Amino acid sequence: MEEKYRLVARTPLPAGLNGHYMAPVAFEIDSIRSLEKEVFGPVLHIVRFSSRELDRVVDDINAAGYGLTLGVHSRIDRVQRHIARRVEAGNCYVNRNMIGAVVGVQPFGGEKFSGTGPKAGGPHYMLRFATERTLTVNTAAVGGNASLLDLND
Repeated sequence: MEEKYRLVARTPLPAGLNGHYMAPVAFEIDSIRSLEKEVFGPVLHIVRFSSRELDRVVDDINAAGYGLTLGVHSRIDRVQRHIARRVEAGNCYVNRNMIGAVVGVQPFGGEKFSGTGPKAGGPHYMLRFATERTLTVNTAAVGGNASLLDLND
């Protein structure tokens, strides 16, 4: 039986650490579909595919049910834009690290089962906590009798 995850590299932890730590690790997997849940931590999953399979790989990513952040590393502008348009992720970073959304400028949050719902940190974030309501009163409906209006409330 072939292993689902093939260890590519593991960084050793320094001796003498107290607490719970996980060293960065990289695994090669056959398909995104091999992942059964969202994985956090310093874990890199490597999937090899030919360029003609790109749409299938993006479809597999979208079908996983998670979409917090996606990193794209490509020198081909057309490929970068194609993936960014098709992927269902709250944040897509191209040719940079996948952390560090600029608070107050770049909203951060995922799609589907990832993230917390509304994207946090952007210039419109506070509006997510407000519920806009409108109350319109036709004061002419009291027939001009101002005593029917409760002006002290």
